[in-house]
Amino acid sequence: MTKRSLNRSLLEFIQASPTPFHATATLKALFESAGFSALDEGHDWRLESGGRYVVTRNDSSLIAFIVGEQAPAEAGVRMLGAHTDSPFLRVKPQADMVNNGYYQLGVEVYGGALLNPWFDRDLSLAGRVCYRDSDGRPGTTLIDFQSPVAVIPSLAIHLDREANESRRINAQQHLPPVLMQPGNAAPVTLRQLLLELAREQHPEIGIEAVLEYELSLYDCQPGTLIGLQQEFIAAARLDNLLSCFIGARALIDSAGGSSRLLVCSDHEEVGSTSACGADGPFLKSVLERLCPDAQALARCINRSWLVSVDNAHGIHPNYAERHDARHGPLLNQGPVIKSNANQRYASNSETAGLFRLLCEQADIPLQSFVVRSDMACGSTIGPITAANIGVRTLDIGVATFAMHSIRELAGARDTEYLHRALRRFLAYSG
Repeated sequence: MTKRSLNRSLLEFIQASPTPFHATATLKALFESAGFSALDEGHDWRLESGGRYVVTRNDSSLIAFIVGEQAPAEAGVRMLGAHTDSPFLRVKPQADMVNNGYYQLGVEVYGGALLNPWFDRDLSLAGRVCYRDSDGRPGTTLIDFQSPVAVIPSLAIHLDREANESRRINAQQHLPPVLMQPGNAAPVTLRQLLLELAREQHPEIGIEAVLEYELSLYDCQPGTLIGLQQEFIAAARLDNLLSCFIGARALIDSAGGSSRLLVCSDHEEVGSTSACGADGPFLKSVLERLCPDAQALARCINRSWLVSVDNAHGIHPNYAERHDARHGPLLNQGPVIKSNANQRYASNSETAGLFRLLCEQADIPLQSFVVRSDMACGSTIGPITAANIGVRTLDIGVATFAMHSIRELAGARDTEYLHRALRRFLAYSG
């Protein structure tokens, strides 16, 4: 796959994945098209050497793995980790509002979102609904309005002369989007709108009522390659769908005698503490099925490695003072090893040294990121997973601008560098 086709495929994946539920469904379809067999956690598994498998939890987290020719207890597992969620505006359970003749929805902020860029964008709604069918049974399905149906208008500069210096956003008051002017029509309800859309998008189900929903707003503007030399990728949810997709492609394209695995977890942006998050039991339960014997599992984990792949902060040319000058990664200059003395990242000299060696052998450029000593540091699934299962872990990512904005920026060459580096890691036999 060429750099351009890899990036085009990435943008198509992001466009098809407005929510973690959609990202998981799109990843699952990608793996199944590559010959991976779908597993159900509620059934017995019969895993075979050389077998390719994929399993999901909560429709929002996914693990895909290849059983190696060498027993996992002897060779360990080469693991990649990423997350399916991004900061967004989530629709509240009782969301319907009519204010001054405008129909709006109540929303709450999910994760550490950069809020200003959400204003004046063409927004749509997508997510998962729980329904009751014609036989009275519950079920779930995904919906997506697809077209622009909402907007959060800014307040005019004439009514807030200090907006460019000190505008503050009150999440309760200022973020409800405008969807329509109902006029004298019958009252609009979101559940009725969802019922109509779900019936239209899934006529085969026989949906009688919408019981509950998990919906989020998203930007309708498609991702694209930009720059005078098309050297940048601009898109929503690059953190962390870029890592999910490149990790998936690396696993599909990988070779080697050891077992290989990709885990894409939900809820990273809010702490990972859930049944399907990195602080939950999903990954460990899959490893226990790979190695049902407790002694074999312990040996497997001791011989395994995990690379947690999550975007890194590229040094911003307009805000260079916000970076440690010696650890400010550049876009398009290769993957970034992320380190932190307080274990906000899981990298250590052993894991970073191995990855540096693998990249040197493959002629892949490599960078380092350490946050300024006088600033707080974010975190990833890396330390959480390392603590939960005891696996040697490295945190890396590609340099990014505007992380947690509604639209982020990454380097178009870095996807190829990352793909090659992850394939090299998955083939490591030491």
